[in-house]
Amino acid sequence: MPRKHRRTPPSELRDVSRLAHGGAQRVTRRGREWFVREISAARAEKEYRCPDCGSGIPIGQAHVVAWSAEHLFGDGAAVQDRRHYHAHCWRLA
Repeated sequence: MPRKHRRTPPSELRDVSRLAHGGAQRVTRRGREWFVREISAARAEKEYRCPDCGSGIPIGQAHVVAWSAEHLFGDGAAVQDRRHYHAHCWRLA
């Protein structure tokens, strides 16, 4: 039996810009525009150092990755310069 697809109402459509940047949200922080994506504990497969507090973010700890939406050298360079923050460090910044 063929499956019928339900059409998504416009109110439920996803933000295209968010999809284009790997699920990241565009936010204003410290007077600049940033793309921010939350990394779940299950997807945190590497250890990072938080640039805000200088402490490590261990494997398996949920955190935030952020990169500039206004990078002088474009989106490719911005993604190269992305940084991983503790979720609470990013919120307090």
